[in-house]
Amino acid sequence: MEDVGVDECLTTCDGIYEGDSNHSRRRHHHHHHLFLASAKSHNKALSPATSVHELLQCPVCKNSMFPPIHQCLNGHTLCSICKLRVNNRCPTCREELGDIRCLALEKVAVSLELPCKYCSLGCMEIFPYYSKLKHEAQCNFRPYNCPYPGSECSVVGDIPFLVGHLREDHKVDMHIGSTFNHLYVKSNPREVDNAARMLMVFNCYSQYFCLHFEAFLLGMAPVYIAFLRFMGDAVEARKFGYRLEVGANGRKLIWEGTPRSIRDSDQKVRDSHDGLIIQRNMALFFSGGDRKQLKLRVAGRIWKENST
Repeated sequence: MEDVGVDECLTTCDGIYEGDSNHSRRRHHHHHHLFLASAKSHNKALSPATSVHELLQCPVCKNSMFPPIHQCLNGHTLCSICKLRVNNRCPTCREELGDIRCLALEKVAVSLELPCKYCSLGCMEIFPYYSKLKHEAQCNFRPYNCPYPGSECSVVGDIPFLVGHLREDHKVDMHIGSTFNHLYVKSNPREVDNAARMLMVFNCYSQYFCLHFEAFLLGMAPVYIAFLRFMGDAVEARKFGYRLEVGANGRKLIWEGTPRSIRDSDQKVRDSHDGLIIQRNMALFFSGGDRKQLKLRVAGRIWKENST
């Protein structure tokens, strides 16, 4: 890979003000040399690739900048998202931003190859600058989102951290073993919209699994769904299978499937109907009594595929 120094980048930036008058160029020539001197001094302690990478960091949000990269007349850059937030004023020198793009910096980025930002978590891949963001969105080493039902929790982390988070912060019941037999009780099953989303975590085969039970509307019909999610990636999830069973009074519903990864949100799994779906009337029939209270027992087991 050919290294492109800071000097080349900044010198080229000086010459991209197409349509500017000679007076404007002379007026800002001094500012560019000050910025260039600062970059040269900073570059003594850093490699060219590292220093250019820092130049590609937005000074406002600290994220990497991607085209269009904007700059003020004094050469200070910022990303397109932050440009919309600063009322068209440079956050560094307060000059009006206008619509000047730092085309040179955009072109310099093409020559860069950088490690994945999750390298500290184990990813050893190196990517061209403009491919890096796409990879990081799907990187197998990226942190997991908290699997607690709903989108309110923004906590992320690795699996051991999230297990502790579920136990301590969400007070989720933790179980050891590959079989379960749980009774779900709800006093007013007709309040589908307010039905609690229930979650339990099972530890077996040195892995963790989330058992979900939720109420939602399938079209206009109120239903319940039970499904299993694997605390890990989809490739590992496919190494396991599970079975869910509900029934009473000589009737039984059975579901067998593969657990979904927690990379898929609980809502995505629910909306894909990938689980045991029970109509409310059937669930109340299984509950017995006067059918005014939900008492649904869900039994099941988890197994490792191709295991004896």
